[in-house]
Amino acid sequence: MKVIKKARTRTLEESRELTATVEEIINEVRTRGDKALIEYNIKFDKNHRKVLRVSREEIDEAYREIDPKVLDAIKIAAKNIENFALAQKSTQKSLEEIEVYPGVFAGHRIIPIDSCLCYVPGGGYPLFSTALMLAIPAKVAGVKRITACSPTIHGTGKIHPTTLVAMDLAGVEEIYALGGAHAIAAFTYGTDEIKSVDIIVGPGNQYVTEAKRQCYGTVGIDFIAGPSEVLIIADESANPEILAADILGQSEHDLMAKGILITTSEKIAFETIEAVERQLNLLPTSDIARTAWEVNGEVIAVDNIEDACKISNEYAPEHLEVVINNPEEIIEKLTNYGSLFIGDMAAEVFGDYVSGPNHTLPTLKAARYTGGVWVGTFTKVCTHQRLTKEGMQKLSPITSLMARAEGLHAHANAADIRLKLIK
Repeated sequence: MKVIKKARTRTLEESRELTATVEEIINEVRTRGDKALIEYNIKFDKNHRKVLRVSREEIDEAYREIDPKVLDAIKIAAKNIENFALAQKSTQKSLEEIEVYPGVFAGHRIIPIDSCLCYVPGGGYPLFSTALMLAIPAKVAGVKRITACSPTIHGTGKIHPTTLVAMDLAGVEEIYALGGAHAIAAFTYGTDEIKSVDIIVGPGNQYVTEAKRQCYGTVGIDFIAGPSEVLIIADESANPEILAADILGQSEHDLMAKGILITTSEKIAFETIEAVERQLNLLPTSDIARTAWEVNGEVIAVDNIEDACKISNEYAPEHLEVVINNPEEIIEKLTNYGSLFIGDMAAEVFGDYVSGPNHTLPTLKAARYTGGVWVGTFTKVCTHQRLTKEGMQKLSPITSLMARAEGLHAHANAADIRLKLIK
């Protein structure tokens, strides 16, 4: 392995100051409710709204404001996301009762979560695609109450119209004009205007991420996520211009975004670095993308594809692209990733918007133990069991013996008493 371009080590940002700041915000919202939310909206976004919930009139106005071509694109994306979510749901099956032991029957049900918040970022860019990725799977899963929130356009009390339209098309029933850690606190603990939810999903800045971490337990969350990342495995057949474009597609997200190239060809490695520089000179977002690339970008040359797969699994990237001859041959070797993009035509950006699979994915090696948001994020697999008289008689002595071995005599009695009463 040869590191041609080295990046600094990234970790989920942790600091006492961040933790304390978010803790204070959460406590303020818990004790002062809507008053605290309004004050934080003014402080962070210059949003002076008194009523946080977005009205139907505002949503209708948003439809009139957006580009009709963008609306058509959103509808295509929404349909693809829905189709894929429906296909995923079809793989979730209730388990009818099976007899696991004479007279002992067990099974499970798939039950939708009652309510959710779809947090849609709105800081640097109006990320309306996230509204689709979060709310549509929730709707397909059968969530009864789907809410969403997003920061307003700075200096106004309005959410970006494209984001409002995407939320509405995705099936959101309640939309609120606020973001940040105070929004997470509001939907966790509830206020007079905002009723709490059961699960919060969606990405956000470090304050949103820290608030989700601190609120987890009282409310469910999808996962703790950091800045966006892409890892590309490429061989000598790859086109450096495509590789560079995909790296920069991630790098422009924010200053902490990360693009990684692992290739079996040093020639491709250096040509890709040159292509990145050329494309940066033409990129309107080059101020962000250049810093992210220079600080966090990484290029590694390896002897063979097997080594590339091993390194990729260690990185466990959010997005993983495989741009090699016959990519299908190595898929089974790739086990840690948020979402996989196979072949040079499968640009990661298609997954960001319109191809169907969810773009809300684990980062910072979380793909070692979880996948991204999907229909199953919004459902619970709940088991049940039923015993006949025969089953109880067979299991009671075993249960009693195990319970007493643990020193839990009331446990043992709950089994013993049934045998006594039946006799």
